[in-house]
Amino acid sequence: MATTAAQKEQIRDVILTHAHLDHTAGLPLFIDDLFVSLDEPVRVYGTKEVIKILEENIFNWEIYPKFSELKNKYGAVMQFVRIEHETEIFIKHLCIKPIEVNHEVHTVGFLISDDNSKIAITGDTAETERFWEIVNGEKSPAAIFVECAFPDELEDLAFASHHLTPSALRRELKKLRHANCPVYVINMKPMYREQLVKQIGKLKIENLHILEVGKVYEL
Repeated sequence: MATTAAQKEQIRDVILTHAHLDHTAGLPLFIDDLFVSLDEPVRVYGTKEVIKILEENIFNWEIYPKFSELKNKYGAVMQFVRIEHETEIFIKHLCIKPIEVNHEVHTVGFLISDDNSKIAITGDTAETERFWEIVNGEKSPAAIFVECAFPDELEDLAFASHHLTPSALRRELKKLRHANCPVYVINMKPMYREQLVKQIGKLKIENLHILEVGKVYEL
């Protein structure tokens, strides 16, 4: 929903961490906008669980058309591509490894690399283990992006919805063995942003930063 016209013309690969609406709501409209002009399908990457949810609950003819069954004059307009835990996939210049994390529904984070650097992103998660094991086994990641959705005052809500608070984030970062690796906080609920910024600042963790929306990072 935030893509420009130029970006719509360029984006043909969409990789999903999970099927929650805040991660998928724009996808049907994105494909719909491009339906007539697509000369290759939009490839939607997800685990079998994510694809199943999308096919049963969104692209099901009742909520929205089942684009995987439709064609324009050029051919197919959408293609599901199944990804597997810890099995690398290659999309253009990127190598991407999905890693299962701990969220309310089936969710993965990603280890993403090109010829120059490697980053890791948790996606939505509560306390998790395998993600940190994989990251710790990598040599010198350039950055790690970790969620922190709710302030400490909403710890019960964070626990119920499988998200992190600043206190939980601090515990998670103790699992990280790359001492000098910059960590960027993502997925802060907008209405709690000011509280989160203050609480994360009070953690006084070296190399911990709030990701700035609109800023270009070179890693």
